[in-house]
Amino acid sequence: MTRAIQIEPLIATAFAPFGDVLDACGPPDKIINQGLCGRFHDRAKLDFDDAQAGISIFQAQTRSLPYILDLVERHPQGSQAFIPMSQHPFLVIVTADPKATPRAFLTNGAQGINLHRGTWHGVLTPLDGPGLFAVVDRIGPTPNLEEHRFSQPWTVYPQGHSPAKAEKGKSHPL
Repeated sequence: MTRAIQIEPLIATAFAPFGDVLDACGPPDKIINQGLCGRFHDRAKLDFDDAQAGISIFQAQTRSLPYILDLVERHPQGSQAFIPMSQHPFLVIVTADPKATPRAFLTNGAQGINLHRGTWHGVLTPLDGPGLFAVVDRIGPTPNLEEHRFSQPWTVYPQGHSPAKAEKGKSHPL
């Protein structure tokens, strides 16, 4: 038996306890490059303990809904930012503590996220291909990963979806 989580839209105020939303909403903070580029300045707090920031490229397999969540992880020594390299929505699952109910957020396809240091989160979960992301995180000499497996998994459903319908074995679009 699984427990249900409903997806909510990724909004900065709702996501703030877990991290930063990286997007270009509203007017830019600065106009640069001879007036041809808007700069949305300093949108995330990078936090890397005694290590350095690194930029990696991740290519994750796409997933479908409903999605079974059986594992969360965290990085106690540094923040971790995910910036999509295509404009496809992806699922962001976070929780304050593995004993608390996780929350599932859906990006709009043009948003990235920066997870605060120590935030428990699900694995990278693109819902459409190619699942390509630039990732900015801690590069250092010591391990920076803790994992927690749920004894009873969670099932993530689209907002407004009835979990009873999913029991019939059908996957559902966003």
